[in-house]
Amino acid sequence: MQPLNGVRILDLTRVVSGPFCTMLLGDLGAEVIKIEEPAKGDDSRAFGPPFSGGESAYFLSVNRNKRSCAINLKSSDGVDLIRRLARHSDVIIDNFRPGTTDRLGLDYEALRAENPRLISCSITGFGRTGVDAQRPGYDLIIQGESGIMDITGDPDGPPTKIGTSIADLITGQYASQAIMAALLQRAETGTGHHVDIAMLDCMASLLTFNAGIYFTTGRSPKRRGNAHPTITPYETFQASDGWMNIGVANDKFWRLFCDVIQRPDLAADARYAKAADRVALRDELIPTIAKEIAAKPRGYWAARLQAAGVPYGDIRSVEDVCEAEQLTSRGMVFDMAHPTAGMVRNIDSPFRFDGEKADSHRAPPMLGQHTREVLSQYAGLVDSQLADLEARGVIRIGTIPDKQ
Repeated sequence: MQPLNGVRILDLTRVVSGPFCTMLLGDLGAEVIKIEEPAKGDDSRAFGPPFSGGESAYFLSVNRNKRSCAINLKSSDGVDLIRRLARHSDVIIDNFRPGTTDRLGLDYEALRAENPRLISCSITGFGRTGVDAQRPGYDLIIQGESGIMDITGDPDGPPTKIGTSIADLITGQYASQAIMAALLQRAETGTGHHVDIAMLDCMASLLTFNAGIYFTTGRSPKRRGNAHPTITPYETFQASDGWMNIGVANDKFWRLFCDVIQRPDLAADARYAKAADRVALRDELIPTIAKEIAAKPRGYWAARLQAAGVPYGDIRSVEDVCEAEQLTSRGMVFDMAHPTAGMVRNIDSPFRFDGEKADSHRAPPMLGQHTREVLSQYAGLVDSQLADLEARGVIRIGTIPDKQ
């Protein structure tokens, strides 16, 4: 049994934040019905290259364990179909701008009147309230607005975004957590709730100690490259054959680290004995350490740091990570058979229960692949009704191409 078996998610989201959320829920066993625009589907189906069998690698990375039901929400008949599906769902989730569901007649109050147990989750860029509520919120925009870009990058360089869609992804994680909490509460109360998740709120919450520094000092932290504002040495160093991270996170590690680099003089120097002192004297300490590290290859340092118990790690490429034995041996990289893309490889969700993975692996759907079965099962439509709706552009019934 997967933890969310029996939970039905009506997914009106697209691109990343919502799809990542619903993929996480699907990995835990929820039935996810992905509603897509009939002509082109989720916007991310066109994000590329690369493509595989006509499917974008982008879309394939965040849409496993879902059924695609293609419905035109610009049609009143399409909206009616969503309302009918919502009556049989536990959760409905969207990432429209505030006010869109109201205009469509799919606002939570209307849906809850027909299904009091329904949980609704709305993901927006800036929230449903506030002066910026109507602004569109894309990952890049939110990374900048949240303060994250201002503290990311080289001190002498421009603000830099994080190398993945962190605002979308953390929002999806928070949304999945909130939905599961609402499901748990519903088990006690018998009624659903509306969950309001703003990307800006999610990213601002990641400031943690950086916000703490501002609240304490009244000054905004500045970009420090790979250095840490309150721990030294805790950053990236260049060995003779490449880059590595070394994390001397406390005074015990500092003494062990000095032994590794054979600099007992540094360990004995009272100026560097305490963490706060090392931070204050970072500009004079780091060049000395960097010179020592640069003299030997990464393998030399890795063996000695590991033996001493000092945290370290190589700077790996995406290829290195995707092929890493540590991940593959734990089942974190897996293949799914897709009708046109062949074997689709994904990085799995990290959930484990009693040491076992709890998720299933169903390939991301073709556009409209499950329209017929979803509307037959939950809206009670027969073939003649489905054919009429498709002829009028209200739905799209996808087909799986014959294999050559």
